[in-house]
Amino acid sequence: MKENIQKIALFIDADNAQASKFDMVLSEVAKYGVVTIRKAYGNWKSPTLKQWEDILHEYAIQPVQQYDLTKGKNASDISLVIDAMDILYTKEIDVMCFISSDCDFTPMVVRALAEGKVVLGFGERKTPQPFVNACSKFLYLDQEEQTNSATPSKPQNLKSDTRLINLIRTAIDATADDDGWAMLGPIGSHISNKTSFDSRNYGFKNLSSLIKEIDLFEIKRNTGSNAFLVRDSRKNKKSSESKKAKA
Repeated sequence: MKENIQKIALFIDADNAQASKFDMVLSEVAKYGVVTIRKAYGNWKSPTLKQWEDILHEYAIQPVQQYDLTKGKNASDISLVIDAMDILYTKEIDVMCFISSDCDFTPMVVRALAEGKVVLGFGERKTPQPFVNACSKFLYLDQEEQTNSATPSKPQNLKSDTRLINLIRTAIDATADDDGWAMLGPIGSHISNKTSFDSRNYGFKNLSSLIKEIDLFEIKRNTGSNAFLVRDSRKNKKSSESKKAKA
């Protein structure tokens, strides 16, 4: 019996997405299954969509024409959402993917999640946070991955990111043993269940590299399994102070 392969519907808001990053998108969604529907929305008479027009045939993307009915308004958004809703209820789709930096698709994402779909989002760093947070996973396409160690100023920038630090600390607390050590895998799963977290959005290829660079957590290899274990440095400090007090 063949293993079930997840089917993916991919929707492109061509007015608010970069065609040059489409290879990156396909590489990412390939981890989840096979893309059976590929649609791009926009006014194809506009010269601004030339880059997308150049790759339509190469990637078997179906263009959906939407004229600018009112100046300053993007009618493509409505057309995309209507199609996405139709596909959500009429096609056997497991994953829905939206390529856009526009917040207007947030209600659509929430509905898809409510129907049990995995929702992947791709956009630029200017994408409003409500849309980013609504997705199962959101990847910034204008964030270059750091292949080497970060610059000296990077750790300080990460430490000042209160939301990020709280996410990691909460995940450690929820999955740690009595000594405060938690396995990296469950930490990542706990964070992903709460928000569309991806270490690459911070410039690191994986969670372990990100945590090492923050320098507020202890990280070591687990003897035997070779998996990473992480502990909040404050836990070790409190433990040492407690031992001194007892002595």
